[in-house]
Amino acid sequence: MSDEARVREQRHEAMKPWSPKTAIELEREALEDEEMPRIRVSRKAAALGVLFVVSVIAFFVVVLPQLAGLDDTIDRIRDGDPWWLAVAFVCTGLSFAGYVLQFHGVFSPGAPRELRPSEAYQVTMAALAATRLFAAAGAGGLALQAWAMRRSGMSRRMVADRTITFLVLQYWIYVAALVVFGLGLDAGIFSGSAPFAVTVLPAILGIVAMTIAGLLALTPTDLQRRLEHITREGGRFARLAQRLANVPAAVSTGLRAAIAHMRHPDRTVGGAFAYWGFNIAVLWAAFHAFGESPPMAVLIMIYFVGMLGNLLPLPGGVGGVDGGMIGASIAFGVPSSLAIVAVLTYRAFAFWLPTLPGIVAYFQLRRTVARWKAEAAAV
Repeated sequence: MSDEARVREQRHEAMKPWSPKTAIELEREALEDEEMPRIRVSRKAAALGVLFVVSVIAFFVVVLPQLAGLDDTIDRIRDGDPWWLAVAFVCTGLSFAGYVLQFHGVFSPGAPRELRPSEAYQVTMAALAATRLFAAAGAGGLALQAWAMRRSGMSRRMVADRTITFLVLQYWIYVAALVVFGLGLDAGIFSGSAPFAVTVLPAILGIVAMTIAGLLALTPTDLQRRLEHITREGGRFARLAQRLANVPAAVSTGLRAAIAHMRHPDRTVGGAFAYWGFNIAVLWAAFHAFGESPPMAVLIMIYFVGMLGNLLPLPGGVGGVDGGMIGASIAFGVPSSLAIVAVLTYRAFAFWLPTLPGIVAYFQLRRTVARWKAEAAAV
């Protein structure tokens, strides 16, 4: 075929109308190429992981007892109240039930495939197991969650919008708690000490986060469409700008949907409150199991300030959250021996305990996705 004939053929193909069938086929092909996120660990990463875990264990077993007093720590462990530990166990289950409820409320209504509660459980618990194995505030869990929702029939944009809605609904409680209880303790509205570094400073960070979110919510949700004329008239840079416009547009859509949920509270908002509330209750029960719990406002700040450790590049926040909660507890005047035992007990329930059912849910999710694929093929 000559060059001139090839050019004529290309022009002919370009002039063909874009049929919905072609778009669906391309979307399906792209989806088939997506594989379930899996754990790939190199020898170097495994060696570093083992070294990290050994270092953390050595720190808690050798260094901290020397600082806090080994005898006091051991005595508190021996005197633990099993009834309060049972309360911590129950609150752990209720916390993750709230998490599943929130996920189902965000991702199921109006979706191409309405999720069953059992399927929502599999996605959330499998994502939880992935979060334990990746750093950066649960990025591994979000990747697995997005993959599952794409396999259920959602478009990329729908997954992005609803993921942002889910995160905003969950973390606005976090940010609001930092502001309300941090400033409330500093102003004397709530009982308890008020060190600046663990009250006012986190509250300022929360205010900044809310301000940025509010500004992003003002972004037009159809920003990409509004830039189409620029794309037609511009070059490569204009096309890149239109693609990048998808990000603030998706963020704005998710934020507005979250605000709509909050203006008319439903089971989704209730699930978010249940997740955080019962998770804090696990820490509260852990303190009571080995001593006295701090005042409620102080306990909430200890919890949320410690959770900032999830942002550290550590597997699942291991070490970062523990150290953050222990440090915040000591800053509020909690005896170091009590803080160590209570926080490590909390982490055993809230972090390690759900990992086993999360791994089981991971393999259940693989079978569920295979069933979805078979059903779609039959249709």
